[in-house]
Amino acid sequence: MTPPKLAATSPVTGGVILIVEDEPSLRESIAYHLKSEGYTVETAADGVRALGIARERKPDLVLLDIMLPGMNGLQVCRALRDELNTIILMLSAKGEELDRVLGLELGADDYLAKPFAMRELVARVRAHLRRAARDRVVVEIPVDEEDVVTAGEVAVDRRNRSATVNGTPVALKPREFDLLAHLVSHPKTALTRDVLLRDVWGYDFPMDTRTVDVHIRWLRLKLEQLGAKDVAIETVRGHGYRLAILTSETAGIAPER
Repeated sequence: MTPPKLAATSPVTGGVILIVEDEPSLRESIAYHLKSEGYTVETAADGVRALGIARERKPDLVLLDIMLPGMNGLQVCRALRDELNTIILMLSAKGEELDRVLGLELGADDYLAKPFAMRELVARVRAHLRRAARDRVVVEIPVDEEDVVTAGEVAVDRRNRSATVNGTPVALKPREFDLLAHLVSHPKTALTRDVLLRDVWGYDFPMDTRTVDVHIRWLRLKLEQLGAKDVAIETVRGHGYRLAILTSETAGIAPER
């Protein structure tokens, strides 16, 4: 039997990374470490220059500082998300909690608080690009039962990376899709934030879990907007989240947020 064909994908190393950081020593240090890992690196010290490079080079991943001269990182993030399908990892000082959350709300995939260990930054870059490369693999085989998973009125087609609620398509960003697919594949199961970060984001090291919380909030909103009534993403206090299948008795009870 001839094995299924796989679409060509970019290697985990060798991708193009844009570093947007106005502090020269940090910018050069990050560039040095990423180049040593085999990545092609572009750099910018301000937001306007960063957008120009991004539009020309279409990087696989952008490391984006929040505090930039002129056009700040949040403005750049919004512009990038409107124009390009690239991974955005924001860099922020520890005291900029609100800005970090705003960055995620604007479409950033992740953030890393300064000061950070260069080893962790490289690990996160590698995890994001590895996940993106895996998502681009297209297996040329017929759809079968394992390709489509359902929970209540939610159906997820993992092969075509699409989801519906009562037959209505759900507009999902790549990581939102991955998260929904994982929840639907494990209904009624309490999943910790660390487990979700490992299985959905591909992280195998400890990190801040606010990223999970923001993506869960997005998913809840989108499911509610499409009128989902027999499924809900519940908060399991002190643990994580669970996709609940609601009965007629519980369908009118709002899940704990």
